[in-house]
Amino acid sequence: MGVPDRSRDPLDHLIRSTVPTTVASAPPRRSGGTRSRAGNAMARTRAGLLDGARRAVGARGTRRTTMNDIAAQAGVAKATLYNHFRTKDDVWSALVEAEVRALAAECAQLELVDALAHAARRLSDHPVLRQVAETEPVALAGLLTRKPTAPGWRAAEEAVRARLAADGLAGDDLVLRWLASHLAAPATAPVIRIAAETLARGLPGDPASAERAG
Repeated sequence: MGVPDRSRDPLDHLIRSTVPTTVASAPPRRSGGTRSRAGNAMARTRAGLLDGARRAVGARGTRRTTMNDIAAQAGVAKATLYNHFRTKDDVWSALVEAEVRALAAECAQLELVDALAHAARRLSDHPVLRQVAETEPVALAGLLTRKPTAPGWRAAEEAVRARLAADGLAGDDLVLRWLASHLAAPATAPVIRIAAETLARGLPGDPASAERAG
């Protein structure tokens, strides 16, 4: 499921001088280039670590994968991995969140039924999820258990709520349950499409959206 683009560093504007350059007494402006490059490098390193974790978990599962495995797959020293993540659980949590956000970005511009069908197909076909489902049912159960404090669940809730609100709809809890069901019970594309159309037709309107429109 990709990593958000951080090429425009939000810290960049904070380190630019606001004093006009025409003022003779103005101090030299600090360049944001170094800070920006450092931030981009850290983002690339983190993305590489998560990509290594994705490959390691896909090959060995969450239980047998070690921090050494993740570092090796990412092509970095273990110390570099520990600079970003303290434990394997931290890596797994970050990986789930990154996959959710990448999937949300893929669906953001699609029509609702297309977005629902695409998300469900990706969950059904995701190689890492299928590996976890086949070898580690306990780990899969952990993904299916809704945890409001888990970054992955928060990202999923935010994405689904925002996508439905764009169409003036509610029912995010129903959509989340439907999508999560594909973690444990993958479906074929035709079956998913029919279910997505049925689900979309049955979603309730969002009272807040109706009130704003009125």
